[in-house]
Amino acid sequence: MRQSGQLSEKFTRIFKTFLPSPFTIAIVLTMLTLVLAQVLTQPDNISAGSYFLHLVGSWEAGLWDNSAGGLYFAFQMMLILVLGHILALTPAVDKLIQSLLQYCNTTASSAAVVAFGAIALGLINWGLGLIFGAIIARKVGEKSAREQKPINYGLIGGAAYATMMTWHGGLSGSATTKSMEEGYIQSMMKNVNISGNFPDSVPFEATIGSTMNVTLTLLCLILIPAIFYFIGKKFVNEKVPYFDKLIEDFSTQDPGAIEGAERIDYNKYFGTVLGAAILVYGIYKAVTYTGNSSLGFIQLNFINFVFLGLSLMLHRSINNFSEALQTSIGDVSGILIQFPFYFGILSIMSSSGLIVIFSDSITSIATTSTLPFLTFLSAGLVNIFVPSGGGQWAIQGPIIIQTVQQLGADLPKCILAMAYGDQWTNMLQPFWALPLLGITKLKPREFLPYSFIAFLIGMFVFGAGLLIF
Repeated sequence: MRQSGQLSEKFTRIFKTFLPSPFTIAIVLTMLTLVLAQVLTQPDNISAGSYFLHLVGSWEAGLWDNSAGGLYFAFQMMLILVLGHILALTPAVDKLIQSLLQYCNTTASSAAVVAFGAIALGLINWGLGLIFGAIIARKVGEKSAREQKPINYGLIGGAAYATMMTWHGGLSGSATTKSMEEGYIQSMMKNVNISGNFPDSVPFEATIGSTMNVTLTLLCLILIPAIFYFIGKKFVNEKVPYFDKLIEDFSTQDPGAIEGAERIDYNKYFGTVLGAAILVYGIYKAVTYTGNSSLGFIQLNFINFVFLGLSLMLHRSINNFSEALQTSIGDVSGILIQFPFYFGILSIMSSSGLIVIFSDSITSIATTSTLPFLTFLSAGLVNIFVPSGGGQWAIQGPIIIQTVQQLGADLPKCILAMAYGDQWTNMLQPFWALPLLGITKLKPREFLPYSFIAFLIGMFVFGAGLLIF
């Protein structure tokens, strides 16, 4: 056991030595992208200085991108995280977490429970899985602190973050849900001036509901908690976590004296009725949906709408909802400033053609049978620079669809391959871990050694799956 502890310490020391903060990583990636674009894409008829200024201009324009894939998309993502966090702070979800905590008595059992719970909910919605995983990881840490019982808290955080390696194959996947929208693919290809006989949409049953995706997703749901349980047994590196304060319970707050119109804020029926009304309308919209895919209504705005209704209904009062909102916003603030930086990187890669070089360098050697696997690898590489499934699909999607048409390959399988690549390298890229860091108070170097193990699992499961199916 002592040897395992020493191995764990050496394993984490590597990350401590070379890994800066997530915001610094965004800045370094921006500088690296500028250099790569300058070296690999500079036209012969433009001077180096002029082209560099052009690239900087593209970056600056990307920061404030007001298209559907830019700041509007960023706001959708922020709402998913904030509303998912608010929902996770409701008494109902807290009861679920408390019921799970009784099985979290050791590092090994805690890692398995956290990984399974976060992945399972992440398949319903990535924001809910990420926030739920972060909160239950924090609760495990608080339990350890109260009982003065050492745990490997970094491993628990890594188990929570594993949800981001399976989300794109779930109900809220960007590439898959966008492809379900009627006319979306044809419109996307028209916008980039690529002509061809493209499908109107790709149905749920061909991507998310396919045999391959269901099989690979279930494998991750089983393998990751099991392997994290084994790691918890073998890798010690345990200590008692410390917290300045505990996560608030909004159901037990005493408002004191309430007078006048303020009574509406604390009324336990007002929020409940309002939330229920929103949910009823959401159900109506789902039932009356007439798109090609039976589940095509599950899009970002619909998910946020449902989260809003559930949060209001389960918090019951507007005041409880507002208090949870204040807590939630603080824990996702890092993403707010980093989103524009990654939009800037995306703009450089798009305007310079660097993203095409990345994709073509792999897909250009593809055959009909190997294209899905090579798409998986190229998507994983692009995701390091553009850790946004929606943003990546908007740029890389047309390249994939065009290549599929040229080779006569399987389009739904290649869409899933891009989704797998995008989620796979999240385990190396801490951008989406910012809410996790805010809630758990962990640092990237403390949990990334363990998310790297999930990365290795994903490389095997998704890589082998794309070659076998």
